[in-house]
Amino acid sequence: MSRRIALIGECMIEMQGQPQQEINQTFGGDTFNTAAYLARLTRDSDIDVQYVSGVGTDAFSEAMLARWHEEGVGSALTQRLDNKLPGLYFIQTDPDGERHFLYWRNDAAARYMFDGAGAEDMLATLASVNMIYLSGISLAVLTETGRRRLIETLIKARDNHVRVVFDNNFRARLWSSVDEARSHYHELLQYVDVAILTFDDDQQLFGFADCDELFAAYEQFGIEEIVVKRGAESCLVRLKGECVQEVAGERVPSERIIDTTAAGDSFSAAYLACRLQGGAPQQAARWGHRLASTVIQHRGAIMPLDAMPQMPD
Repeated sequence: MSRRIALIGECMIEMQGQPQQEINQTFGGDTFNTAAYLARLTRDSDIDVQYVSGVGTDAFSEAMLARWHEEGVGSALTQRLDNKLPGLYFIQTDPDGERHFLYWRNDAAARYMFDGAGAEDMLATLASVNMIYLSGISLAVLTETGRRRLIETLIKARDNHVRVVFDNNFRARLWSSVDEARSHYHELLQYVDVAILTFDDDQQLFGFADCDELFAAYEQFGIEEIVVKRGAESCLVRLKGECVQEVAGERVPSERIIDTTAAGDSFSAAYLACRLQGGAPQQAARWGHRLASTVIQHRGAIMPLDAMPQMPD
């Protein structure tokens, strides 16, 4: 039987370009980016990658679902909502490849993925998959009802020995206050097995002075596997309280950096792909660095399939 990995979040219409110039349209979103790269890296395995979300019944939603399926990402756990549309974001990049986003998402279909009677069967199935992956953005975009139902589902999932993976991805603009976000993160972290974190995000949210404080805080929640991403620098990995392992990143010359969109998302995908296929944490981190360093040399969140790199041993 296949192992079902369910990634929760919001896939949006992605626009790239400059005002009054040619604009390219595709699809992206933090956990969808991870889902797409995870599906690519596990295509020949027993892993079934499913995306958990809400979409509309409009032409863009149909095209979005088709795009998921092209990547090998399933939609069996996605709710269709007749009266809602997908969110939209616009990427602009500066000369150094750093990205800037504009969003239209306040009433997007994904916000209501766990609301209503239509979500009941989806949530019941979600509680019995092999692994659940979500991010701080996944948590932020939900309604209060959706967050409550998600936590209830994670409790049931843990009872079913489902592993839960969390990527912190803190975005202050999605919360009414830092205190609100911190409260919801603390509630969620009680049910997390693997944390894949960006240090800058957690420093902004929790005020950690350094990575030692971060590791200590997450271990208090009983989280056994902790990965700390630090951009182009080395990442840090700690498994079951053992010594922290430092894994060097892969440097990319500045002139080759085109767009840093999905760098962290792709790292998470490659890390999980390696771990799911029996790789050790240090090898998984090398996979993460390899994929992220390749992604930033291409425009948009999802680079062409033929640009996928060979993963390191």
